[in-house]
Amino acid sequence: MFGVTAALTLAFVVWGAVATDSLTSVSDTLLGGLIHNGGWAFMLAASAFVVFALWLAVSRYGRIHLGKEGETPEFRTVSWVAMMFSAGMGIGLMFYGVSEPLSHYIAPPPGTSPANSGERMETAMATTLFHWTLHPWAIYAVVGLGIAYSTFRKRRRQTMSAVFTPLIGERHANGGVGRAIDVLAIVATVFGSAASLGLGALQIGSGVQKLDWMDHPGTGLLVTIIAVLTLAFVVSAVSGVERGIQWLSNTNMVLALVLAVFVFVVGPTIVVLDLIPTSAFAYLGELPDLAGRTEASGGDGVADWLGSWTVFYWAWWISWTPFVGMFIARISRGRTIRQFVGGVILVPSTVSLIWFAVFGGTAMKMQERHQLGDDTSPEGRLFSVLQEYPAATVTTLLVMILVGIFFVSGADAASIVMGTLSQQGALEPGRFVVVFWGAVTGAVAAIMLLVGSGQGDALTGLQNLTILAAAPFVLVMTGMCVALMRDLRKDPIIVREEMAGEAVEAAVIEGHKRYDGDFEIRIGPGPGTETEGDPIGKH
Repeated sequence: MFGVTAALTLAFVVWGAVATDSLTSVSDTLLGGLIHNGGWAFMLAASAFVVFALWLAVSRYGRIHLGKEGETPEFRTVSWVAMMFSAGMGIGLMFYGVSEPLSHYIAPPPGTSPANSGERMETAMATTLFHWTLHPWAIYAVVGLGIAYSTFRKRRRQTMSAVFTPLIGERHANGGVGRAIDVLAIVATVFGSAASLGLGALQIGSGVQKLDWMDHPGTGLLVTIIAVLTLAFVVSAVSGVERGIQWLSNTNMVLALVLAVFVFVVGPTIVVLDLIPTSAFAYLGELPDLAGRTEASGGDGVADWLGSWTVFYWAWWISWTPFVGMFIARISRGRTIRQFVGGVILVPSTVSLIWFAVFGGTAMKMQERHQLGDDTSPEGRLFSVLQEYPAATVTTLLVMILVGIFFVSGADAASIVMGTLSQQGALEPGRFVVVFWGAVTGAVAAIMLLVGSGQGDALTGLQNLTILAAAPFVLVMTGMCVALMRDLRKDPIIVREEMAGEAVEAAVIEGHKRYDGDFEIRIGPGPGTETEGDPIGKH
């Protein structure tokens, strides 16, 4: 596993470094065909995963433990939420917190026609929340549940392939089919995490320019940033999940809170407060239209818009699922399915709502008042907002530190997962393997930026290659849902309930045969014993 996946990823790095133009041409051709022919699959699958995850939480399966019955959670709830949030979309929130709402405010999505500034804000926030709340976290929850249940409840190896045991059998799950699944998982993880690292490098590079440390930071600076932070990641990776990632995640949670409170206080506070309920209900009201928007919905530019936004996001989240799903599974032992889904979906979605209301609402109000600077690049918009408030230098440095720590913690989590997958499910993969995958992810991020730079837009390279890498994994996730349901139906709790239900039903039938009047059913030892059964109903 390690040899094959390492060879594949290193071959990509060499291809991108030696023949960047060739890689760019191939990726553009493949992407055009995928968006046109398969965009519908991304849209349909993402919504299906939301329905599936929420249904599991409210169904009878919700009280099943991800571990032994009655087992207590391994991590405290605050640390659990901080770790999964930091690994799941930390850099993304920093990068898009201002950029996405502002982009939709300036250029509303195809098929929408907001009449004034207030309606443009509603449309922008509803579209942003569609991309960042229920759908991405449900996608993570599906994979995390499958892995956690398989590993901690069924005592299988901690790999993607082991989840498929009830579907394809243990021999195939441990054989060639299972290895192919794990290879796809590692490839998706490399590209998904590399995309987030590339975004982080772009934003830190923009901060360098804002602080006048460099006039025109180019690709060389971005590659240097990736290299430096990759070295920083090595220190965290070798310290282990309990010490390294937990400490970094908790630190970043505090720093992010400080930044959000600062912008909330010095910015248009009332506008932000108004936006929270307005955005939430606008999102829920427009959810069917948002989920159903495809190339068939018509309008000029719909396909290009979907490729740049919704389809890219769904592909990005799906490509992150092997490492985020496995990571949150790794830290969720002892929780019930209901607790897991509730924590993984609802808590980060609420935080995302508040985050975008604070940063996106502030940026849109400033745009309405023509207070923003000339920097319209996605990576520079957050800094443009901060430049208009006191202590701009301090807050700019804080953003760069936050992105750097998110970079390190994200690479840390992704590398541990890739090490686990390439070492047949080892809960604590070897340090060399973890460091190797972190370094390779950094190299892939640099190549993706080079591909985008050849097109005049570094962000485009990150988006295009992420979509291509995630496409096969949609099928893997669908199979995981089927396999998980087969396991859950045979869970001891469910089997006992069904057997008890059948016993009660048989007792009712027998009682009606024997007695003309009322009779009572008791579960437990028979009449006349010291521990006579408790009554459960009269008939």
